[in-house]
Amino acid sequence: MSVTGRVHSVETCGTVDGPGIRFIIFLQGCLMRCQYCHNRDTWDTEAGKEMSVEELMKELLQYRHYMEASGGGITISGGEAMLQPEFVLAMFKACRLEGIHTCLDTNGFVRKIDETTKEILNHTDLVLLDIKQMDNKKHIDLTHVSNKYTLEFAKYLAEHNQAVYLRYVVVPGITDSLKDAHSLGQFIQPMKNIEKIEMLPYHELGRHKWIEMGEIYPLEGVHAPTRETMVAVQDVLLQYHNSVIF
Repeated sequence: MSVTGRVHSVETCGTVDGPGIRFIIFLQGCLMRCQYCHNRDTWDTEAGKEMSVEELMKELLQYRHYMEASGGGITISGGEAMLQPEFVLAMFKACRLEGIHTCLDTNGFVRKIDETTKEILNHTDLVLLDIKQMDNKKHIDLTHVSNKYTLEFAKYLAEHNQAVYLRYVVVPGITDSLKDAHSLGQFIQPMKNIEKIEMLPYHELGRHKWIEMGEIYPLEGVHAPTRETMVAVQDVLLQYHNSVIF
């Protein structure tokens, strides 16, 4: 029986979600409620289009040459990919059989690291892990959930030497505190599996989706961080890791 997943959208030649040119599957559904979410329309777990592994593989393989020539592969993102673990596992198994590099883009909100999760990671070449905020109270204010599971997941990845690109969104007034940057640096400093830290400057490109859905955009009036702010946060993180980019 074919494994299916609820898919929000597909990007055939992505260049920012993992190395090289990537076939990106954005899955439907997310339990975090990030104030700066630029994919507000992915939250509903019942929305999206149901698609099978077979039909996605058929489309993906059309771009195989571009992926292989650039050192790319497949990235499964969201929403939150780990809300559909059976589908992610089936896709990654199919890709591994084809020799295609696999990348999991996740916020780490994995409430139980079960056998399916472990098997997914066994078929994952790279994890893009978002850590939103180290201060738990601030994290709850920002996302409506605790950072407990994300930090536990990060520790699990480190214990099993899983290759990780760590992602940190810099939002003025919310995540740009140098104290918070030091907390993140201290947390990840012992982790030898983190290949680099990607600092992502907050942007307002998803604002229109909130408006179209009849909702108030939570960060109205908040604008992208200045270069000076980005450099200041980068300088802090460089004290703990030698590869911090933005």
